[in-house]
Amino acid sequence: MKRIAGIFLIALIGGAVSLGLYKAFEKKQYILNSRPEGIPVRQVNYNPGAAFNLPDFEAAAAISVHAVVHIKSEFQKKSLVYDDFFGFFNFGGQQQPREYISPYSAMGSGVIVAQDGYIVTNNHVVQEATNIVVTLNDKRVYTATVVGTDPSSDLALIKIEEQGLPFLTYGNSDEVKIGEWVLAVGNPFNLTSTVTAGIVSAKARNINILGSQGAIESFIQTDAAVNSGNSGGALVNTRGELIGINAAIASGNGYYTGYSFAIPVNIVKKVVEDFTKFGKIQRAYLGVYYREIDDQFAKDKGFTDLRGIYVDDVVEGGPAALAGLKSGDVIIRIDNLPVNGKAELMELIGQKNPGDKVTVIVNRSGKEYEMGLTMQSEDSKAALVKDDKIIMHGATFQMLSSKEKAKFNIDYGFKITSLENGKLRSAGISAGFIVLSVDRIPMRSIQDLKDALGNREGGVLIEGVYSNGLRAFYGIGL
Repeated sequence: MKRIAGIFLIALIGGAVSLGLYKAFEKKQYILNSRPEGIPVRQVNYNPGAAFNLPDFEAAAAISVHAVVHIKSEFQKKSLVYDDFFGFFNFGGQQQPREYISPYSAMGSGVIVAQDGYIVTNNHVVQEATNIVVTLNDKRVYTATVVGTDPSSDLALIKIEEQGLPFLTYGNSDEVKIGEWVLAVGNPFNLTSTVTAGIVSAKARNINILGSQGAIESFIQTDAAVNSGNSGGALVNTRGELIGINAAIASGNGYYTGYSFAIPVNIVKKVVEDFTKFGKIQRAYLGVYYREIDDQFAKDKGFTDLRGIYVDDVVEGGPAALAGLKSGDVIIRIDNLPVNGKAELMELIGQKNPGDKVTVIVNRSGKEYEMGLTMQSEDSKAALVKDDKIIMHGATFQMLSSKEKAKFNIDYGFKITSLENGKLRSAGISAGFIVLSVDRIPMRSIQDLKDALGNREGGVLIEGVYSNGLRAFYGIGL
């Protein structure tokens, strides 16, 4: 009897423990099942009786893969000043070594954005290509034509002659949240489209790979794996909406190491609309010279708030000046969207058209003012700048003429027309030298020169070419 009683007691204790464990697991399962509204879920049987709620990428992937294409571009020549200035950041295109061979090729991806064959990709995938071959996910092959290229955003629109194609619908990149799940879809190897998943790591990233004051760099940063050949591919949300075009990865060897960058879709929409409606980019113009606010600058100015963009000066007759903005103002919001750095400012302006009316909130001497502003065309900027030259460090810099640009097959640069005693002459630079880049940033505007050679300390690397075609590099301490 004692033995039977002992067995019964052990069984009773075991049952109680089992019941307790069940209740504990049931409680934990309840916690796992709690989630924000709107997040799609699916049930995965990890252990018998256990269920985990995970984001569901199947629908988004099924929508996306058929709208992403493989692109192969062939080139016959390179510009005299062509150089790989992307440094640590590597655009995800597969290119042969940069030698003067003909033809040479590059491979990337593209996204179909309309059923009649319009495809968005990166400018660096197709710019100056002599032949572009597009392969769909179902292996159909087409020759594409370039509708337009926009180096300032690194976007291009190409077209194939076909109807009834699968395409992606646009999302809204302004509504993308840090921590949101995303998919990167590309067709890098001309096999079929591939899908990787990650989250949005950051927004409004300026990684200084396009250069120039007018470049629109406000990338969506993700940890979704992107490798060579994925340039021009899609970044989509869990609903299968296009929220970005993949453009670059952070890598020292060309392979994915944890960070990838995509151009926000709101900029993509603007570029596509401009090319299809007008045949060229309708870039809006704000008319301010500005700088970002950091801790030291705020202390120097006596600011207690580091938000916003500081207005150094306004262009006479430009949109900002006509709206009443002044030197010393701090722009803190445009159309109720915060502006805390160059990347956010350029992204907001890059979405606007000439003639658009925007509301600008500025902080002036500690008080906020609301101003209505009408954007002008960037083409009008040339008429507002009364002088296309600038004098710094004893040198007079003159914008290149159309004839000089054609001679060197370039569309930017400043010629030193005269040179007096100063740091540039001491470094060995002679009159007639054409400055193409400073610290690997192309010199496209007077503002670029001011930023690169103006009130700054330390050494700079000046690259350029003489009228006889001789390339030259000068390291100068300012």
